[in-house]
Amino acid sequence: MRKLLVVVVSVLVSSAALAQGAPTLKTPEVSPAAKVEQTVGLTKLEVDYHRPAVNGRKVWGELVPYGQVWRAGANENTVFTTSSAIKVAGKMLPAGSYGLHMLPTANDWTVIFNKVTTAWGSFAYEQKDDQLRVTVRPTTVGEKEERLAYRFDDPTDKATTMTLRWDKLAVPVKIEVDTPAVVMNSMRGELKGLAQFFWEPWMQAAAYWMQNGGNLDEAQRFADKSLTFGPHFRSLRARAAVAEKKGDKAKAEQLRAEAMKVAEEPDLNIFGYTLMQQKKLDEAITIFERNVKEHPQSWNTYDSLGEALAMKGDKSAAVENYKRALGMVKDDANKKRITDVLARLNK
Repeated sequence: MRKLLVVVVSVLVSSAALAQGAPTLKTPEVSPAAKVEQTVGLTKLEVDYHRPAVNGRKVWGELVPYGQVWRAGANENTVFTTSSAIKVAGKMLPAGSYGLHMLPTANDWTVIFNKVTTAWGSFAYEQKDDQLRVTVRPTTVGEKEERLAYRFDDPTDKATTMTLRWDKLAVPVKIEVDTPAVVMNSMRGELKGLAQFFWEPWMQAAAYWMQNGGNLDEAQRFADKSLTFGPHFRSLRARAAVAEKKGDKAKAEQLRAEAMKVAEEPDLNIFGYTLMQQKKLDEAITIFERNVKEHPQSWNTYDSLGEALAMKGDKSAAVENYKRALGMVKDDANKKRITDVLARLNK
């Protein structure tokens, strides 16, 4: 009996010792982790958070008290990250990662971007570490969101709305990005790398700056740099656009004339479609006709001219050019496409 007692005690002691050093096995989190991302232009936005459930509770004013700073999620503080400077509700927020907290009330809410990203909840939150505070107004929605969720709604290349949704409440936070400035800053960096040894990137930078209201002197430097590699059609067109914007119309016309002298088939084709997009259909047809005249051996020149003429409403001329293209094209996919177009035009 004594021996049995010793054995039992020994087993219990061993079990207790094992329990003290035993690893904890993973089980599902009550509030699972989640991450939502959105790119606006070149700017990457991200919210890293945990998703508590309503679970039959009254959320607003009870589970999440009014007048107290809240972690805007569960577990660790929610983290908001932006790869470039943005405007949040009209106020500037530098690039970086921030602890995202909110101060809810029955009316307006304060959305807080705090420099501390490693806090557990909002228990150690201190206002002195805030980078930015903005005021927003929540809205009531009809459909219940059981688990808290963040979304980036209505994204464009310059803006989006970060929206927290939980229960029947939505908290929208407007975000704006100066995308042209971000893109040009990126391009400046790229043009110090391998891109600097080719004419196309310099031309692309000049054209982008012109299209997006950038610095004309910088656009001119980019275009001039592109032209040091040779008189390419698109480089000359970009430089002409700068000259015209600066008020030198004679220089612009001279450069455009030079561009037409060195234009190759793809240049004219792309230029023609650009004019079509700008609703300059007659000018596009003129360019496509020139391309046909200079490159009669290319089925693609007839195909493009046929498309422009069809858009113009000149069916007979469109059919004639599409037939020429069909007689020259080799690949089956384009043969079928052109055949289908002709069938529609001949109805």
